[in-house]
Amino acid sequence: MEKDAGSKWFGGLKSMQGALPFALALLMMGAQAQAQQQPQQTIPDAPAPQQSSGLGDLTKQVTPGRGTAPETQQQTTTAPPVQLPPDNFQKQAPEMAPQGQGNTLVIHVPVNYVDVPVTVRDKKGQLVAGLRWQQFRIYEDGQRQRIVTFSADAYPLSVAFVIDDTLPADIMQRVNQSLAAVTGAFTPSDSIAVVTYNSSPELITDFTGAQGARLPAALEMAKKPGREMGVPIVSGPLAEGPVINGQQVDPNLSPQRGNTGVLFVPREVHPLNDAILYAAEQLAAQPKGRRRVIYVISDGKNVRSKASYKEVVQYLLTNNISVFGTMVGDSSVWGIGYLDKMKLPLLQPENLLPRYAMATGGSVDSEFSENGIQASFARLADSVRTQYTLGYISHQPVISGKYHGIEVRIEGVSGLDINSKAGYYPTANNLQ
Repeated sequence: MEKDAGSKWFGGLKSMQGALPFALALLMMGAQAQAQQQPQQTIPDAPAPQQSSGLGDLTKQVTPGRGTAPETQQQTTTAPPVQLPPDNFQKQAPEMAPQGQGNTLVIHVPVNYVDVPVTVRDKKGQLVAGLRWQQFRIYEDGQRQRIVTFSADAYPLSVAFVIDDTLPADIMQRVNQSLAAVTGAFTPSDSIAVVTYNSSPELITDFTGAQGARLPAALEMAKKPGREMGVPIVSGPLAEGPVINGQQVDPNLSPQRGNTGVLFVPREVHPLNDAILYAAEQLAAQPKGRRRVIYVISDGKNVRSKASYKEVVQYLLTNNISVFGTMVGDSSVWGIGYLDKMKLPLLQPENLLPRYAMATGGSVDSEFSENGIQASFARLADSVRTQYTLGYISHQPVISGKYHGIEVRIEGVSGLDINSKAGYYPTANNLQ
């Protein structure tokens, strides 16, 4: 039986080996038939070589920045021309890119660019608006310059508000009561720093928003009692203090402290130069695109300052800072700004505030009363906002550091008071 079983197993294996090739052949025939039924894929031809165009034809093929013109164009109105005599020096406005041709290639080269803010008033002292660039003439060292930029827009202000604490007590009281009107003279885009000075300048607050809560608090901190104006006793029976039987009760109570000799009254300290220089250093860090202004409330006296007037003016002109102010106290003479321009020797030599204003293109008001001081804040702030801004490119070398005078004139209108900075010192700040 074992033999019969083994023979059956080997017989079955042989039969399977015979059927396996037959099954594989059937599978191959089926796959071949299916492949014949599918469409044959075509291989794309390689692109034919094209003839390259010359470099000279590129301008005819592509025009950078030029698009399709709209079917209807918006109509614009042209402003009436200004009636002026023929000007052979400058007949065109600053160059601009042609309309519709997009941006052009611009190569930036450092130039000595000079920015000149200008305030214009009429015979009545009112600010004059609506002047065009064709009416302005600008001269450097007597030579006319071509105006490359012109603007009548208002700039945001960065103002260093400087208060003189050396004023007499009664004058200081008026100033303190008028400080509440400072915030109303400025806009939310303006920033204000408060500086006071007595023997030395002191920063009450750094630049903060003109309409924020910090500025009123800083102005409140800036209020000081002022200087007592008592007359010192240097002679007579009371000069040596209390005396009993010809002897001093306490030598320390006498002005001479028990020593014999001449008593010299100490000279007052009014470091106006130091205060303006300190405020200018704070302003110099303000970003470009803002009008930098120092506003001073003082009697204008300068006594025992460490910095000189020439040093401070050079720093102001180098950093494009203008000085405005309100004259109070015994120096608040009516028409003080006009008298200074006439070169009349009516002011004391230590009164420097009007000179700072004239050199930097600012102005000074003289006020006696509290209401007048308050009104001067808004009046001077408006004069800064309505300034015209002229710009020209000077051909003077920047590295020289030599002073150059500036004069601005207006054609076509007579009787105008033109106020601008008297000159500038070229530095790296002028490079554009």
